[in-house]
Amino acid sequence: MFVYVLNKNGEPLMPCKPRKARLLLNEKKAKVVKQTPFTIQLLYGSSGYKQPVSLGVDAGTKHIGFSATTEKDVLFEGDVQLRTDIQDKLATRRQYRRSRRSRKTRYRQPRFDNRKKEKGWLAPSVQHKVDSHIRFVEKVHALLPITTITVEVAQFDIQKM
Repeated sequence: MFVYVLNKNGEPLMPCKPRKARLLLNEKKAKVVKQTPFTIQLLYGSSGYKQPVSLGVDAGTKHIGFSATTEKDVLFEGDVQLRTDIQDKLATRRQYRRSRRSRKTRYRQPRFDNRKKEKGWLAPSVQHKVDSHIRFVEKVHALLPITTITVEVAQFDIQKM
């Protein structure tokens, strides 16, 4: 178990043991920044010693697995469950919109000029997955001094298994 440490300027340093963090807090040399994950910020200038930390990300369709490690220790690991209900919610919204349009109400001007998609457009479900991966890498990067990031991207053919 580790306590994550930020320097005086808010940049991540190497995590410390809970005992060291408790001593720093009791001596008023640090303050608590976040409860989950427990993070402290130093109130004095430090040398900024850092080891190389690598972040491994396993990009999946329903789960994201990630782990930050040094040569000896695992500093941070976790699993994030992605939303899978976006397509259903969009279909429900489309159904409500079409039912509104088909009701006998006053004349509504036809709208057909807003159908062109922007360059680089992604489907909302895919966009959510991309944004989630980026968001979680940034969250880990704010806690630890990451030097390398490895993203594992593999597709399995289930029928060959």
